[in-house]
Amino acid sequence: MLLRDMQAAFADALSTGGIAALLPHIVGNGIAPAQRVAVYCNNVRHNRRAALRAVYAVVERLVGTPFFDYAADRYIERYPSTSGDIHRYGASFPEFLQGFAPAAQLAYLPDTARLEWAMHLVFHAADHAPLALDRLGRLPPASHAALGFTLHPACRLLSSPYPVHRIWEWNQPEAAQQERLDIGSEGVSLLVKRSGHAVELLPQDAAEFTMLQALAAGRTVASAYDAAAAVDSGFALAPFILRHVGLQTIVDFHVVQADDGQSGP
Repeated sequence: MLLRDMQAAFADALSTGGIAALLPHIVGNGIAPAQRVAVYCNNVRHNRRAALRAVYAVVERLVGTPFFDYAADRYIERYPSTSGDIHRYGASFPEFLQGFAPAAQLAYLPDTARLEWAMHLVFHAADHAPLALDRLGRLPPASHAALGFTLHPACRLLSSPYPVHRIWEWNQPEAAQQERLDIGSEGVSLLVKRSGHAVELLPQDAAEFTMLQALAAGRTVASAYDAAAAVDSGFALAPFILRHVGLQTIVDFHVVQADDGQSGP
């Protein structure tokens, strides 16, 4: 077997457990080849399960460790790692839970997982300097209609028909005993952002969330405002900008060039 083919077979065995093609080429040195390969397979499975557990702690708390381990193992079988960075593993776990039959009755579970993944991304995201207001002030008035804002890399937006922020808060180890939570009572639209070394969950009203979504999608301020005003005719643009510049949600701007659709600084 060529070295390249052996490496590919070993990688496949680690992800899928399919070790048959590899066994004739394993020197056991007193240990059965299948047992020797199993050591590596078990270590990989353990590490990936631990990575999922580190991100989705509330999901585990909601379903219990045996159920979580079963779901994690099924996920690991179907979704091998595609990155050398273990922090990137588990991005599709919420979608996996969406179609995972044993969790079908827990309708809020996939969105709770989406919140935990968003918090994970925000915690590990790059930092960014605050918006330079003096540079914004020098923008020619003719460019105002094509102005777009850039959100901080450590920001994510999440909307759910379930109160996932409350579910997350009530399932923290230090959380005080709460009254029973009515899962179907309210949905929430969240700005998930990092402040220092802490991740914050900031509920947004419908118009403000629409504005943030539009800006995150690269739309101009004028276009984003139109979308927000369609949700709430009383939406005030200036207070929105001041608040999110102060929160460092908005950290940069660009001008969309009408002729080619490209953006400039």
